[in-house]
Amino acid sequence: MEQKKRTSFKGSIGFVLAAAGSAVGLGNIWRFPYLAAKDGGGMFLVIYLVLALTFGFTLLITEVAIGRKTKQSPLTAYGVLHKKWKGLGVIACLVPAIILPYYCVIGGWVVKYLLVYLTGHGDEAASPDYFTSFISDKTEPLILMGVFILIVMAIILMGVNKGIESTSKVIMPVLVLLVIAISVFSLTISHVDGDEVRTGVQGFKTYVVPSFKGMSVSRFFSVLMDATGQLFFSLSVAMGIMVAYGSYVHDDANIRTSVNQIEIFDTVIAFLAGAMIIPAVYVFEGTKGLEASGPSLMFATLPRVFSEMGKIGGVIGLLFFAMVLFAALTSAISIMEAVVSSFMDEFHISRKKATVVETVIALAAAIIVCMGYNLLYIEVDLPTGAQNQQILDIMDYASNNVLMPLIAIGTCVLIGWVLGPKTVIDEVEKNGTKMGRKKLYVIMIKYVAPVMLVVLFLKSIGVFEIVKHILR
Repeated sequence: MEQKKRTSFKGSIGFVLAAAGSAVGLGNIWRFPYLAAKDGGGMFLVIYLVLALTFGFTLLITEVAIGRKTKQSPLTAYGVLHKKWKGLGVIACLVPAIILPYYCVIGGWVVKYLLVYLTGHGDEAASPDYFTSFISDKTEPLILMGVFILIVMAIILMGVNKGIESTSKVIMPVLVLLVIAISVFSLTISHVDGDEVRTGVQGFKTYVVPSFKGMSVSRFFSVLMDATGQLFFSLSVAMGIMVAYGSYVHDDANIRTSVNQIEIFDTVIAFLAGAMIIPAVYVFEGTKGLEASGPSLMFATLPRVFSEMGKIGGVIGLLFFAMVLFAALTSAISIMEAVVSSFMDEFHISRKKATVVETVIALAAAIIVCMGYNLLYIEVDLPTGAQNQQILDIMDYASNNVLMPLIAIGTCVLIGWVLGPKTVIDEVEKNGTKMGRKKLYVIMIKYVAPVMLVVLFLKSIGVFEIVKHILR
């Protein structure tokens, strides 16, 4: 009875746009360009593309197939597949529950900067202490975080079709147009710095032309791990999201085609994010500016770049933060839905009740994250080597560096060895569709992906650094 009553996406386009909207988030915008610049430009792009077509494809199609086969959310889906593996579902639900609060805090920051550019005060955002002063404030970040989370809640309350699907069909095309427009503009700009003239085209070349400077086995391994880690951010895998969205896919839908479209959509947007940011930063900040990532790139470096563009900078800044807000919203919607659908399936409660409960929980945790920059300020060094980290960074590390690799490893073991790859292959092919890349899938899910994930996990928790220290 549960399967018959479950809401489904009206069409494959709705599913692809919703899934792509989840994938196209802040990770694409502030992490992908930084890694590409750091890891040899075109070399990183080639490695990332190969991984997306193999490693990413394997994890993505597995999670979507699990969702459709069980018609359950992440919390309950793994238990339906195998009773002894319900614990993996608990972890898969825990990840979005941890991510949502701090993601909404960052969403509030984006709202702030959009309002700043909307009111014509973009130059103020370029001042050195502007961002630090804002996040240290005890009231404004709380209010704007609340605005952002309420928008997300309202969309989730409208349901799969009227909320998630309809919103994605409107936001995603606009987001793509904005990314393309800003990317084209970045290629046209130039700046004179002393005797040096830097152009957007030169910046684009540093992005796409492979650099083998200082290349070694360890360097290649580092780039490979960076690209692998980025896939988690880019494709929204190991977060329970694709299991939840997969559960809303019709049985007669072509999963293989949809997954291919999601891969293409996400990879193109990730590439355009680099084409949008790297040339502009290079022109006005030089190669040093490309060393920034995360919040410092988005909320400090880029406002300086927009300010140096002159009058047009205010318009570009406005368009940029509008685009970032759309990306943040589509991702936050999918993160909340993963938890809400889990509550609905596990506790058999209505969407309204599940959404209100999760909003209250996320709001309480988000308040603590905001206070982490003032009343609850702490400084912690993480195993990744990052120093003086706050509450937001700790939550990000726990979810992205520890739990997500564990979920992905568990999924590979469950499908690859316990149930067998045929479980997913049969689900993909049950409507007469040929899966494609079938042999590759079997090899990846059983052997290659688990090994890569274990290595990534060991790197994330600092094991390699400990070994290096001991060997010294």
